[in-house]
Amino acid sequence: MFFEQIFEEKLAQYAYVIGCQKSGEAVVIDPMRDIERYKTLAAKHGLTIVAAADTHIHADYLSGLREFAEQGVKVYASDEGDANWKYEWLKNSDYNFELLTDNDTFKIGNIIFKAVHSPGHTPEHISYLVSDGATTDEPMGICSGDFVFVGDVGRPDLLESAAGMEGVMEESARVLYKSLDKFKDLESYVQVWPGHGAGSACGKALGAVPDSTVGYELRFNNSIKAAITEQDFVNFILDGQPEPPLYFARMKRDNKMGPKVLGELPKPAHLTVDAFLSAVESDASAVVIDTREREAFMAGHIKNALFSPVNKAFNTTLGSFVTEDENMYLVIEESQVAEAVVDLIRVGLDNIKGYITPEELYSTTGLDLVTTPTITFEEFDEYNNTGNYQVLDVRKESENALGSVKGALNFAHTRILENLDKIPTDKPLLVHCQAGGRAAYTSALMQKHGHEVVLVADAVEPYLAKNNLLVEA
Repeated sequence: MFFEQIFEEKLAQYAYVIGCQKSGEAVVIDPMRDIERYKTLAAKHGLTIVAAADTHIHADYLSGLREFAEQGVKVYASDEGDANWKYEWLKNSDYNFELLTDNDTFKIGNIIFKAVHSPGHTPEHISYLVSDGATTDEPMGICSGDFVFVGDVGRPDLLESAAGMEGVMEESARVLYKSLDKFKDLESYVQVWPGHGAGSACGKALGAVPDSTVGYELRFNNSIKAAITEQDFVNFILDGQPEPPLYFARMKRDNKMGPKVLGELPKPAHLTVDAFLSAVESDASAVVIDTREREAFMAGHIKNALFSPVNKAFNTTLGSFVTEDENMYLVIEESQVAEAVVDLIRVGLDNIKGYITPEELYSTTGLDLVTTPTITFEEFDEYNNTGNYQVLDVRKESENALGSVKGALNFAHTRILENLDKIPTDKPLLVHCQAGGRAAYTSALMQKHGHEVVLVADAVEPYLAKNNLLVEA
């Protein structure tokens, strides 16, 4: 049996290529939208991808299932859950597909895959027990998706907090509690191959270790250990879950209704200065994304530009700041274009119209540049004590709860757009986060929406400690 785990660091996502070397066939579990990477990997090992399967309707990225289906590959998906959570794009389609319910099986060569309905994170969620049929029909591992992670379990609140279904998170937590009985019944040696690792917003305490075993998780997974009673589990699992980024709702919708077929990755045009500036000025849907380092951006950038370096936060930040209908124009180094394109399409931002390098743009004379005043917390009181500023804290709610500046408004930076009407426009904003990064992204966004902004660019905790504003955990 061939087995390889593929990790996407920025979204902390795991996909799996599992194949039968005897038949030369393989399946991809939970593929992302840029599917050529999986085909290349399989071919390198003498395998052909003949199937692709999802564990559930994902919230944090666009699935590659439809891209595979377009190429004639058979796809497998869940037919569990209620009518609200079905793969609508597969219904009445001409694709080669099979919908699975609890205990259904399929084979890739000698490898046996058994669907296990494991709801709670989502109603339709299935996991896959994997057996090497050449040896035994007993499972050696479970592709657990967002059911069980290393050190955590899938959060049950997203239907409410991300998809807008009011009043369902507690019931989902109770469903998840019951699903764990199936996990507890597995042999202790069964390997756990999760859908995400540390850094994912699909749980609150995911481990960095890429895999585990059932026995280890039953002994050391704090979320499972909390399940002494159903109510104990509900209380524990719903407490402290981070705010889901705004784009999660769009991913849920698109993965349910059918992501737009890419075929090939977008190829944005390398624009001249005149063409770039003309496009940005004439395109009512244009949004400029400036990927330079923080200091350079704050020292001067073109009006209404968003700030987002091509780093680990790139997907999540822009997924929450940019809508799918906006046309993106990148200020970016040539060497980073391909990476940025892949990052953006993974969260459904396909309209990448063109780019220009920072040197090409900012070496141009006569540009009308906007600056962002930047201070540290050593200077903070000079501004805040005047009463002329509104403090905007863009940390997560759980971070804010451990200590905050008096009078600060708190909205996670990935939820700012839905809270714009709650942020006063009659005062300049003092924007801070835990260490300065999220505040920098948000400062540019607030400037784009007409706010006067001062960025507080360093760590807040020493300031909170000095002023006795920290709360003991």
